[in-house]
Amino acid sequence: MRNRFNGITALIVIALSVISCEKKNVKYEKIDILTLPSQTVKDFTTTYTDSGKMQLVFSAPLMERYEKTETPYSEFKSGITVKFHDGHLEPVASVTAKYAKFTDNKNLWELQDSVVAVNEAGEKLETELLYWDQKKALIYTDRFVKITTEDQIVQGYGLESDPRLSKRRIKNLSAIIYINEEQ
Repeated sequence: MRNRFNGITALIVIALSVISCEKKNVKYEKIDILTLPSQTVKDFTTTYTDSGKMQLVFSAPLMERYEKTETPYSEFKSGITVKFHDGHLEPVASVTAKYAKFTDNKNLWELQDSVVAVNEAGEKLETELLYWDQKKALIYTDRFVKITTEDQIVQGYGLESDPRLSKRRIKNLSAIIYINEEQ
């Protein structure tokens, strides 16, 4: 009986060692370190000043900075809010979007999804895609735009303007609706 018990024990030990030494094929996804953000910032607010006067307040729930790519950029997947103060205590203009991307070497902002810009005159621009070329001081889009002023709503496709929306041109005008038209 003792030999039989030792034989069974030896068989169990051999079986366990074979099972535990078995090579397991675990597949791991390859991660290219160059595709990961070099910097991630959550819930941030940055204030820009000039000569002690507040110029703008920039905030975002998430910023991911990609510096190791051929074209370095910052991405704001959860959106941005920019309030322009231009030296005043209260904001005089603002821009919001649910997504934004800034490409460094082009000095180009790309704003997407529910883009709303309000200028100093209180005029509101709404679109789904807006580019701001800082080098050329130009904002533009080829998408549908709606501009609401004090007395009218202007709609169309495509826009080119200065960053303050004071010298704007809608390329394909589709409607002008007068709000307070006297009869």
